[in-house]
Amino acid sequence: MKVEHKGHTTIVKDTIGNTEDFLKKFEHEYASFKNSNLIIDLSHDKEITLAKVKLFSELSRKHRKQKKSFVLVADNIDFNSVPSKMTLVPTVLEAHDIIEMEEIERDLGF
Repeated sequence: MKVEHKGHTTIVKDTIGNTEDFLKKFEHEYASFKNSNLIIDLSHDKEITLAKVKLFSELSRKHRKQKKSFVLVADNIDFNSVPSKMTLVPTVLEAHDIIEMEEIERDLGF
């Protein structure tokens, strides 16, 4: 797991290549990330599936409830089949754009 901080956003990259193992490790260390916007980069797992992405749904819900962004990055998924409560984009750059838009919405009171 590789962690990078950029402003009020933390990028956590899966270097394991196994989404289930990465999720377990991430949940164990979640307390240190809970106060920043999160980008979870799963693009290293070439065998990523929608079912694996959905494993993050409870963590995403919990993080968004704290008024923080939670964006997943994976490029081999049908984006139309992702649950509407989750945010999944194909690149880290797009994840930063989503977080920027969500920050503006929160500042405006939406």
